[in-house]
Amino acid sequence: MVASNRRARHDYHILEEYEAGLVLTGSEVKSLRAGKASIVEAYAMVKGGQAELIGAHVPEYPWAHHRNHEPTRTRRLLLHAKQIEKIGKAVREKGVTLVPLAIYFKGHLVKCSLALVKGKKIHDKRQTEREREDRREMRRAVGRRTG
Repeated sequence: MVASNRRARHDYHILEEYEAGLVLTGSEVKSLRAGKASIVEAYAMVKGGQAELIGAHVPEYPWAHHRNHEPTRTRRLLLHAKQIEKIGKAVREKGVTLVPLAIYFKGHLVKCSLALVKGKKIHDKRQTEREREDRREMRRAVGRRTG
């Protein structure tokens, strides 16, 4: 795991998840191998039949010199045409967004986990937090009883 967007699971209802490849330059891959990237403010978009990752920050690789990349450039996502079409239709719906959840290596390839999400209301966030706290309390009670 190189970068994750933990806040996304808190702020959004996840409707559907996808795994996409990323088109990167050499200096970006080296920077990712060093474990440096941020996708907290990133989002994805479908334009002209192609999916793009916008706002992801991959810092410059210090030893790449003049062949370095722009840290927040738009990066192309590799998905099947049918998936892109399906995502495009879903994003046109009101309130549905495509958000990156994580960037990671799968073998030698760089992958991005994407999700179609719908924003949570404040009371939904409170309910999620309450459920998480209840599960934690149940685990503690079981641990005390068996221990």
